[in-house]
Amino acid sequence: MKIILIVLDSIGIGEAPDAAKYGDAGSATLPHLARAAGGLRAPVLQSLGLGNIQGLLPGGLPIDGVPAVKAPLASWGAMQEVSDGKDTVTGHWEIAGLEINPGFTVFPQDYPSFPPELVETFEKRSGRKILGNKAASGTAIIEELGAEHMKTGAWIAYTSADSVFQIAAHEEVVSVPDLYKACEIARELCNRYKVGRVIARPFIGKPGAFKRTENRRDFAYKADEPTVMERLIEAGVPVYAVGKIEDIFAHRGITESNHTGNNQTSQQAVSAWTREKKKGLIFTNFIDFDMVYGHRRDAKGYAKSIEQTDAWLGSYLPLLGKDDVLILTADHGNDPTYKGSDHTREFVPLLVYQPGAPARPLGIRQGFYDIAQSIAAYFGLPSMPRGKSFLKSRP
Repeated sequence: MKIILIVLDSIGIGEAPDAAKYGDAGSATLPHLARAAGGLRAPVLQSLGLGNIQGLLPGGLPIDGVPAVKAPLASWGAMQEVSDGKDTVTGHWEIAGLEINPGFTVFPQDYPSFPPELVETFEKRSGRKILGNKAASGTAIIEELGAEHMKTGAWIAYTSADSVFQIAAHEEVVSVPDLYKACEIARELCNRYKVGRVIARPFIGKPGAFKRTENRRDFAYKADEPTVMERLIEAGVPVYAVGKIEDIFAHRGITESNHTGNNQTSQQAVSAWTREKKKGLIFTNFIDFDMVYGHRRDAKGYAKSIEQTDAWLGSYLPLLGKDDVLILTADHGNDPTYKGSDHTREFVPLLVYQPGAPARPLGIRQGFYDIAQSIAAYFGLPSMPRGKSFLKSRP
């Protein structure tokens, strides 16, 4: 008896009603990338009902190559975010049952982004000066300042349209453990500003050929109330985290974690735990869609990554037992055809697959926290403070 919750990082399906408030009017990650790639080949996701979701949305755009099917294998719906924000922590926390209003602090986009007292204290405590101090694409700012960083040893510190304080350092200049220590200092200092994440961004290579490594770590703000994962553990239900989930939730509400660094290793870990574990929640994030393709505005690469995941799903679905539930969703959008390099405020997909169970339309859910309420209901926990369940309790 397991629920496998897979967050397909940044696979939005169309602009949310309040997208204009966030500067994201007209964004539609999945339909736009499919069109840019000349069509998407995802037969498993299509059979589950991915193409059917677009018919639920006001002005929903078709997904080229993934049309609706007559009899979807999964229940299908869409979710609209209620919390203020369009970042990883906000999306995942709402999925886990929380609501973030007001949202996390977003720093100014232009230099200097960070408050002088924050910079001064961080430099003093970390023992190094900072470069950057502005909003930027991670790959772009490393190319811009990487050589100077290697010469001076100063941190490359930058933000984005999300609530983040990011610190980049070359692994041959600053060891990864020392970078993590600096991030712990920054995390402590950023708490007073209610910053969603401090992110370690290690990289390697030479000027003109820098490359970020998979030693990234996220240091998240700690939630003020318990998530559904914490409630599960209190009830004796184990929670298994794959990928960056443990970081997003500040290592709370997790029984065991496998901190994988890319989609394929996460898929391998999910498959292994699905075979091994008899009961519990397996919670994962497939990071490549967002980190490797969305932010870098690589629509064709994004499409190929979805197709790889679709092929994996074909081998994965037979591992599920009759008392297992697979939930596929996303945390926000990141339209690779859109302006800039940041996340986009969009509806996200909801596919709920139970082997042998009839599928049904789930409509547009007001709040990602319907997932948390459904997890609680399935495992027989008391109701969460928010949300409406789309699952029934198992005997």
